[in-house]
Amino acid sequence: MIEGLTPAQTGALTVINQCASALSFVGTFFIVMCYVLFKDLRSFAFKLVFYLSLSDMLASLFNMLGNPGEGFLCYAQGYSSQFFSIASFLWTTTISFTLHRAAVKHKTDGEGFGAIFHVYVWGTSLMMTIIPLIGNDYGPAGAWCWVQSETAAGKVLRFMTFYLPLWGAILFNGIAYFQVIRVINNATSMATELSDRQLQVQTRVDMKALNRYGYYPLILIGSFTFGTINRIYGFVEQHHPLFWLYCLDIASASLMGFFNSIAYGYNSSVRRVLQEKLDLIWPEKYRWWTSGFTRLDNSETTKRRETDTPRKYKRKTASHYLYTDPRYATDLADIL
Repeated sequence: MIEGLTPAQTGALTVINQCASALSFVGTFFIVMCYVLFKDLRSFAFKLVFYLSLSDMLASLFNMLGNPGEGFLCYAQGYSSQFFSIASFLWTTTISFTLHRAAVKHKTDGEGFGAIFHVYVWGTSLMMTIIPLIGNDYGPAGAWCWVQSETAAGKVLRFMTFYLPLWGAILFNGIAYFQVIRVINNATSMATELSDRQLQVQTRVDMKALNRYGYYPLILIGSFTFGTINRIYGFVEQHHPLFWLYCLDIASASLMGFFNSIAYGYNSSVRRVLQEKLDLIWPEKYRWWTSGFTRLDNSETTKRRETDTPRKYKRKTASHYLYTDPRYATDLADIL
């Protein structure tokens, strides 16, 4: 039980954690199954989304255990929640890195970093999980099992092994986003000055996609802002916890997988594949149910076809690398 909260309040927090984690599990399980079942989605960019969703799904699965108390399940929940939660937000940095490298650095060699990404994500997650294990700091942590925080050392350990890499990832994603936006804005200005109709259409597509990309760092910020505030407040007022702040902390953090599955997973490539599969099994007279997919897919296809003609200028813009490179035309753009 969390010190300062009643058993009923602690139980309510456990239920909130389980319900929110169940939503995240359903959303991420859908993305994972789409990747497994549909070969058309197995591009490099969506592979990154797959590993992100897999991490979220496993973190949610162990959070759904609720409050197992002492014993094996408690430690399994603590280790797994730490490991897969860290892996989740580290995978978002690999997506940001890949998009930034294509748009800003004008390089489409992101797939060559695949092995490095795995070492970076899984290795860092493992290291951040092992550090609390050295001091036997995993165990019951109130309404769930995680790094215990009864002592000041435990609270510091949480910050060092979880919140520090978390906000490092948020900072990296934010910087990458603003640099990519700057490149696209410059391309838009150049298109206007040169009266290049094709480039103007392309940069509008870029900006529409990047408006979606802007939600990615916001998901991490929204998911863990209340948790960070709650931990800081716990340092100041150790014996007077705020129940409402705990509710916001747990609900927002547990829903991260659900929000990630929508932002990263429910993109144009997924919608297109689902439309194709539904057309094979759905009676034609009921096809109006899926008209939304068709309208969206046709609209995006039309916009991209408008920009498929050869470029007049030697300098390749961010738009070119994001959408006209053979490997990335339906790859990087589709995760935005």
